[in-house]
Amino acid sequence: MKHFKAVIFDMDGVLVDTESYYLNRRNEFFESHHISIEHMKNRDFIGGNLKDLWPMILGDNYTESKAKELGKAYRAYKDSIPLPYADLLFSDVKGTLDYLKKENYRIALASSSSMDDINTCIDTHHLRAYFEILLSGNDFAQSKPHPAIYQAAIQQLGIAPSDALVIEDSQNGIASGKDAGATVWAISDERFDMNQERADQRMSSLTEMIVQLKTM
Repeated sequence: MKHFKAVIFDMDGVLVDTESYYLNRRNEFFESHHISIEHMKNRDFIGGNLKDLWPMILGDNYTESKAKELGKAYRAYKDSIPLPYADLLFSDVKGTLDYLKKENYRIALASSSSMDDINTCIDTHHLRAYFEILLSGNDFAQSKPHPAIYQAAIQQLGIAPSDALVIEDSQNGIASGKDAGATVWAISDERFDMNQERADQRMSSLTEMIVQLKTM
């Protein structure tokens, strides 16, 4: 049975239950700008980065300047209503990280969120000491589903892709991890219609992940 050297976590939907907040915030922003996103599915947004979605959102009305203007407005809107990270951490996260640390797994985080949001989340819950590497999709030319962020995490950890276990929830994130050559386990989705077919395994929680690792 395979033994992994490192576990690379997504953040939203894996460590913190943020997706409902993102959904509401996103809908309110586009309604206030009279932009319809009815042609989009929730799973189009989850696990990716808005900067890559403007052509799909705006369709025939897309221009680079309009996307840049709306992107700036959306960042300001997000900053005006920050997420309540203190209330959103899944209950089994710290126990999971404690186990991985004790068993000498390397631990990294690769999220499509901004580094400001990553730092806020990690520091709110005093998790920084667990992670060797924190990566934001904003720092890559293409975010998930492009594999660059997981390729970078694997490279910085100094391991082979086959030695990496990625924990994801979204279709975009699963594709990113798989195309980087890692094994991907997905936290099962019952709320957002996410396509998780490419995941190597699905599980109900991080607690179940630990149960699986203990059998290896």
